[in-house]
Amino acid sequence: MCRHVAYLGPPSAPAEPVLHAPHSLVVQAYAPKDMRGGGTVNVDGFGVGWFADDGYPTRYRRAGPIWTDPALERMLRPVRSTAFVGAVRSGTVGMPVTEGACAPFADDDWLFSHNGVVLGWPESVAGLAEEVPVVDLLRLDAPTDSALLWAWLRRALRGGADPVDAVRELVRRVAATSRGARLNLLLVGRSVLVATAWSHSLWSRSAGAGVLVASEPCDEEPGWRPVPDGGLLVARSDGASTTCEVEKIAQPERTE
Repeated sequence: MCRHVAYLGPPSAPAEPVLHAPHSLVVQAYAPKDMRGGGTVNVDGFGVGWFADDGYPTRYRRAGPIWTDPALERMLRPVRSTAFVGAVRSGTVGMPVTEGACAPFADDDWLFSHNGVVLGWPESVAGLAEEVPVVDLLRLDAPTDSALLWAWLRRALRGGADPVDAVRELVRRVAATSRGARLNLLLVGRSVLVATAWSHSLWSRSAGAGVLVASEPCDEEPGWRPVPDGGLLVARSDGASTTCEVEKIAQPERTE
């Protein structure tokens, strides 16, 4: 169910983990190593988002396999960013294969990605949807579980919620109503990165003065560490250095 990568720290090139690393997102699209029962390939779309020089996110998404788009490498070649997200998608059966269904989702302040699936969709999260303004529901990027999770999270953030608290609450609430849900979430802002490991693999390593987080290690650099299942990783950057901490939310329920 998808693969994603995120970075926070001093300016860095998203093209490296997305396109050029030995186990880049391109490779993880057709030869992932650790899908844990969540599909076999990730060819139903891709997206890359980064905070540009003006301080706002720029995003590029397409519905096809990531290796089929010749424009992506040309677009990413000059990019250096302090925060970015990349994702390749394995669509859930019954959900559309469209550009709007691809991560990262975005607004003026955040980039968001969901690696996983909400089981029992849509009934299992109907209560969550009731808390999202109707206009926001009508404007969902796509009729998918990931888009709804983003709509709820965006509403919370715009209401002043702390990003770490909001992500933690979202995982707990969805896990309580969707038994066996897979909820690896990435939320990236200008100076904070929040990631969860919930029934899918997640790894992190220091990248110079920054932090790199990925579904699977995308290079052979030393220092990759798995985020424990049920874990929540929080990285914060002041532009010169980046801190990273991991806490336990809970133990995900197994259905297999």
